[in-house]
Amino acid sequence: MKLHPNLVGAVVDGLRAIFGEQRYADKVIEGLLRSNPRWGSHDRGFIAETTYDMVRHWRLLWYLAGRDTPDLKPASLWYLFGVYWLFKGRELPEGDKFKGITAGPVQERWALAQTVRKLRYSYPDWLDDLAAAELGPVWDVEAEALNNLTQVVLRTNTLKTSRAELQQQLAWQNVESAPLEALPDALVLKKRLNVFGNPVYKQGLFEIQDAASQLIAPFAKPEPGMRVIDACAGAGGKSLHLAALMQNQGQLLSMDVEAHKLEELRRRSNRAGISIIETRLIENNKVIKRLRESADLVLLDAPCSGTGVLRRNPDSKWKLSPEAITEVKLKQQEILARYAQMTKPGGTLVYATCSILPSENQRQVENFLANSDIKFSFLEEKSVLPSQFGYDGFYMAKLERSV
Repeated sequence: MKLHPNLVGAVVDGLRAIFGEQRYADKVIEGLLRSNPRWGSHDRGFIAETTYDMVRHWRLLWYLAGRDTPDLKPASLWYLFGVYWLFKGRELPEGDKFKGITAGPVQERWALAQTVRKLRYSYPDWLDDLAAAELGPVWDVEAEALNNLTQVVLRTNTLKTSRAELQQQLAWQNVESAPLEALPDALVLKKRLNVFGNPVYKQGLFEIQDAASQLIAPFAKPEPGMRVIDACAGAGGKSLHLAALMQNQGQLLSMDVEAHKLEELRRRSNRAGISIIETRLIENNKVIKRLRESADLVLLDAPCSGTGVLRRNPDSKWKLSPEAITEVKLKQQEILARYAQMTKPGGTLVYATCSILPSENQRQVENFLANSDIKFSFLEEKSVLPSQFGYDGFYMAKLERSV
């Protein structure tokens, strides 16, 4: 493959923004791809995939380069790209930017790195230690699985179409997909494509939603006519799924602390043809108190470390910190304690995270059941690990409020 300097330069610029300016990788890449409309799909794919891959293997690449600490100077990042290119088994073109980079030292360091998990799979010391302490030998497998590339998974909007009809309509748009048998509404794209501009998407016939995320709404078992609260709705992926399972009948209150996310949910809801969703901004605790004992079902898709979704957000492992993990666990406890009161006696509370750490999952549920002023009983739980399911990592637990 021929290397084009302008494409490598875009990758270098992206890495400087992600690590130097602490910007989110997806937003950086989105901006890069908008910066040059002349780039074709192959060029855009190279920039996005290469940037993500270098972020994913950030620590390993600097080790292979023989550097103790990252250096964000442009010349150093070009050098790092050269190391990455050799690591991928490709040949470097001649030129000043790659001068002095040879395959021998890279291969020797790679042989050594394979014996050290945090180097081989590229994790910071503290995160590798924490995950190993919480997960034991399971972490060896998950550390590798979380470095695998993600697939694009769609969720059929069953209010407007069926999975078979959606697959056919996508095929007419030259978008090939395959059903995911573990989920009745899921299609997996055979090639990574940006489908946001697709006419089928604009008609509201599907949403992009990872397979593991698609497990949560069915686990909660919403029914038509219920009053449901999605209390940490964000931009509403799970709210939309809940509404579809409710057949657009009943009441669905989608709440969040960030107004811009609820605005996005309203746009998505309109496109999907959903009329039962009402959005509400959580401005203070009075909003929660007014809804006391009002919901048949409350979903708490709580803020978390995101360790289950590192495949799609690889920059998170370099931006997380032990302090951030401690803070998010305190937030989870607060949300469980405050938001549980919205559940009716006899109603259902579902707690979910996109973390694979037991301290954010099972232990939070155990702590809540032991210390809550409101009595709940444990019904069931499900842990989804990337190595087993092949998609994101999630945890979900179902509790019933005592009558």
